[in-house]
Amino acid sequence: MKSKSTAGLLALFFGGFGVHKFYLGQTAQGLLYFLFFWTFIPAIIAFFEAIVLFTMNDNIFNLKYNNTIPGGQPQQIAQAVTINMAGHTAPTAHGHVGVADELLKLKDLHTAGVLSDDEFAGRKQRLLANG
Repeated sequence: MKSKSTAGLLALFFGGFGVHKFYLGQTAQGLLYFLFFWTFIPAIIAFFEAIVLFTMNDNIFNLKYNNTIPGGQPQQIAQAVTINMAGHTAPTAHGHVGVADELLKLKDLHTAGVLSDDEFAGRKQRLLANG
């Protein structure tokens, strides 16, 4: 499991070489940083990325880089979000997903901080209207 503090420190001290990108699993970006380290542009960018990493919410960091939600249970983000932008439930291999299941997933996303109160209320209303 990746640490926000470790990523921030790597960005601050070794960011010009892209070490923090390799640590966070962004190999292509890490290679770009390493190839252009001599321009000092990656070092400048990494300085600001360190600030972003240090100030980032723990839940957002975990969702983005550790692919987990609070409680430590690994979740694939694509699997957690099965509601499309129109608010309809997405079909699964077993057919159409029930409204109750979608409401539970929606509540989990809201609790994890992925959805704001307004987004949660709007999607819940659409889901109930279409259900």
